[in-house]
Amino acid sequence: MKTVLTIDLGASSGRAIVCGLSGGKLVLHEVHRFDNTPVKIGDRLHWDMDALTTNIKLGIQKAAAEYDFDSIGIDTWGVDFGLLDADGLLEWPVHYRDARTVGTLKQVSAAVSQEELYARTGIQIMEINTLFQLYSLQQQRPELLKRATDLLFMPDLLGWILTDHRTAEVSIASTSQLLNPTTKQWDSELLARLQLPSNILRPVVDSGSLLGTLRPELCEELSCKQVKVISVAGHDTACAVAAAPLVDDNALFLSSGTWSLLGKERSQPVLSQLSAQYELTNETGYNDKITYLCNISGTWLLQQCRKNLRDSGQNVSYDDLMNMALGSAPFAFFIDPCDDAFLSPDNMLDAIVAYCQATGQGTPDQKQALRAVYDSLAMKYRDTATKIAAITETPNSCLHMVGGGIKDAFLCQQTANATGCPVLAGPIEATAIGNAIIQHIALGHIDNLAAARNIVRNSFENTRYEPRNTALYSQQYKSFTDILDRRKVK
Repeated sequence: MKTVLTIDLGASSGRAIVCGLSGGKLVLHEVHRFDNTPVKIGDRLHWDMDALTTNIKLGIQKAAAEYDFDSIGIDTWGVDFGLLDADGLLEWPVHYRDARTVGTLKQVSAAVSQEELYARTGIQIMEINTLFQLYSLQQQRPELLKRATDLLFMPDLLGWILTDHRTAEVSIASTSQLLNPTTKQWDSELLARLQLPSNILRPVVDSGSLLGTLRPELCEELSCKQVKVISVAGHDTACAVAAAPLVDDNALFLSSGTWSLLGKERSQPVLSQLSAQYELTNETGYNDKITYLCNISGTWLLQQCRKNLRDSGQNVSYDDLMNMALGSAPFAFFIDPCDDAFLSPDNMLDAIVAYCQATGQGTPDQKQALRAVYDSLAMKYRDTATKIAAITETPNSCLHMVGGGIKDAFLCQQTANATGCPVLAGPIEATAIGNAIIQHIALGHIDNLAAARNIVRNSFENTRYEPRNTALYSQQYKSFTDILDRRKVK
């Protein structure tokens, strides 16, 4: 059996998973799982680098005690980064939900219009993007930027900790809104116009490149041989899409987790103003593909609702949330999952109630608020799928849904009903699987991405959800868009 170790870090949890390849099938063995909880330092929200480093090392140690793996790959969420000088990390990376970038969009737009910014980068304009984080640093803490010699995105930063090598892998770099989506190089003119330093950005390397080998002192500490560390598609979305067993070029993918990433795989970016208006983004995927998608707030809404209920003494599971929603009448309330009100509210349930009141829908109770999340996510998926089909001038043949969200059967069925597409749900651990197959390809264990996807298809079962009541969902879609338009007017 040929074996690799994946370190897969999401915005709320992380895992170390050994992935073996034998007889044309993949076998997963989770060796370590842990929470990824940000910490408040002063008035800033940071990623806990001590906890992340400790848990990654623990994952490697546990894997090495049981398995003989050939390489390690790390993937994470996008946009966030650490700044380094010659001696190391200057401070812990700031969390993308921190408020330091609030208001920077208006300031940046005074120097570079939003239309031009999209045309240059192809990235959905969001204040959490690296560009806006760097701009806020330039305005608020210029001395920190002056001290920095290197900017490393999260998977590259963690790879540096393992190997002492500094690089910029293309998929994670593409989330920054600093990269030209056609040349796959940094946009030096854009950086100059915003007076952002270009010297701290490392040369861009392809997904699947060799980063280095595990540092000797870590090998000794963790009782691990000196394995290769591979710069897989460092962006977790790119890994998840790589693992999606897409049946044809017209298939949609939906990576469902804290964020929902819905889109199509393409060979070239779409940089039109209509694409910008639809808030679609052109990220770089594995194998030089463009993952043309929309970033939609996903199970984050449910995670925070669950936290609110547990904080109030209701010991509810995710299944309990689903059943509460099922116990409420459909389409009574709608929200826009991507509204700024839901990015980082003090109380998600209260934010949902406030949104419904502000849009003249009344006051939902807890069950109705949860049902609004499910109905609205499904309608947002329909809205995005419709726009992508129109812009790419290709029909949507089906929707491959991967990630942790597929454990919620109600969400899967709602997605099929709203989009009118058959939903093929699976695999759950798509991000880790994508990470692993890129390592296997880099090591020569698998020939190419097409062969890898065929292996994924043969290794993991899909659950198929056929669309139901599509006429009703089409009718309710108009109500959904009317409410979103009402919010924009207000």
